[in-house]
Amino acid sequence: MSIASNAAEPVLVAKDLHAGYLPGINILNGVNIEARPGELIGIIGPNGAGKSTFLKAVFGQVSIRQGSVTLKGTDITGWKPNRLVREGVGFVPQTNNVFPSLSIEENLQMGIYQKPKAFKAQLEKIFEIFPVLADRRDQRAGSLSGGERQSVAMARALMMDPSVLLLDEPSAGLSPVRQDETFLRTRRINKAGVSVIMVEQNARRCLQICDRAYVLDQGRDAYTGTGRDLAKDPKVIQLYLGTLATDVEAETKSHQVITTTE
Repeated sequence: MSIASNAAEPVLVAKDLHAGYLPGINILNGVNIEARPGELIGIIGPNGAGKSTFLKAVFGQVSIRQGSVTLKGTDITGWKPNRLVREGVGFVPQTNNVFPSLSIEENLQMGIYQKPKAFKAQLEKIFEIFPVLADRRDQRAGSLSGGERQSVAMARALMMDPSVLLLDEPSAGLSPVRQDETFLRTRRINKAGVSVIMVEQNARRCLQICDRAYVLDQGRDAYTGTGRDLAKDPKVIQLYLGTLATDVEAETKSHQVITTTE
C-alpha cells in the first residue's frame, strides 16, 4: 500500500460532528475523520455505532447539529447532495443504489446528468475500470445480480470524476467471491486517484486493504490507525473484531514459519 503523506492537505475533514435523525437525539456525538489525497479510509465498528449515519451526514442526508465538514479546505457542511456531487463528492448507498428499470448505460448517464456533454468521454474511462459493464451496457439493471448492481452503482458515482468516494457497506449481502471482487475493485478505484471512505461490516477484509481506519463506537471515533496496526491491536480485537483474533494469530504464526524457513 502507498499511504498518502501526512503532510498532504486533506481532501475531506469531518470535525466534531454531531448529527441525528430525530430532534434532540444524536447518533453522532463528536466524530473526527479525515481523508488525505490517495488514501483508502475504512470505518468499522459495532452495529448502531453511527457508521452509515456519518456518510449520510457528510453527503447532506442527515442534519449536522454541531461540527463541520470541509472539502479541500472549503466548508461544505449541510450542502445538498446535488451540489456535493458537482463539487467532487461521490456516494454509493448500501441499498436501492441503481435504477432497476434503466439499462446499465442509462444508469451511468444519470450519474453525469449535471455535465451531459462529458458523458461519452467519461463513459469510456469508466468502462476501462468496469469492462464487463461495457459488454452489457444495454442490459436492464434490475436483471443484474447483487454484485453486478454494486458495480453499476460504483461506476455511476464515478461518472462525475469525484475527488472522494463514500461507500456504504459495499460488500453487504454478497457471496465471499463477490465480496473479494468488490474489495479489489475498490482498491483499483483508489489507485486510480480517488480518495475513498468506506464503511464496512467485514472488518477483517476492510483492514487488509485500507491505508488507515477508524473504529466508531457510540457515535465517536474510539480508535484510529493504519489498517495493519488496528488488525493487530489487542483492544480493538477484543472489543470490536471478535473472531478476527484467531485470524490474526494464525496469520502471525504463518508469517513466523515463513520467516524461519527463509
